[in-house]
Amino acid sequence: MAATAEPLKEGQIAPDFDLHATPDQTISLRELRGRPVVMAFYPADWSPVCGDEMTLFNATRHEIEAYGAVLLGISVDSVWSHMAFADQRKLHFPLLADFEPKGATARAYGVYREADGTSERALFVIDAEGKIGWSYVSPVAINPGVDGVLDALGRLPQSKPAANPGKEAS
Repeated sequence: MAATAEPLKEGQIAPDFDLHATPDQTISLRELRGRPVVMAFYPADWSPVCGDEMTLFNATRHEIEAYGAVLLGISVDSVWSHMAFADQRKLHFPLLADFEPKGATARAYGVYREADGTSERALFVIDAEGKIGWSYVSPVAINPGVDGVLDALGRLPQSKPAANPGKEAS
C-alpha cells in the first residue's frame, strides 16, 4: 500500500513536530534549528527489517554526527515500545513516538500508510535552516541503508564532516 500523499521533496519547509522521546521528554524540529537533522521513519519496532535498519543507523551514527547532524528514528509505536526496542537493540539515538494523534507527523511528511496504520520506510535530511535537503522512500521490505543520507549530508552547504568521525567512545 502506498502513502496517502506524496512525500515532501527537496527545498520544501520541513513541518515542525513535537514528539515524545521518553514519557516526559519531547523533541521538536524547531529546537534543532541550526543543525542538520536526519529523520528515519520506519513502520514498526520489533519487525526484522526495521530492527536491522535502526541497528545500521546506530552503527553509523558517529559518521552522521560528524556532519553536526542529529539522528532521529520515528514510528507510530508508543514511547514505551520505543524504550524497550532501543534497550534491546542498544540504540544510542532518540526514537520518537508518532503515536497520538497516530501518524500525524508521518502524514505531515506525506509518508503515512493509511491502510496499514504505519509509516513508509522514509528518510529525510533537513538542513540547518529547516528545509528538506533530501528525501527517499524505500520499499517497506527493504533496508535503504545510510549511503544516501551521508551523501545528502555532504551536499548541504553548511554541513561538513569533522575529522576522524566515530573515534569517540560510545
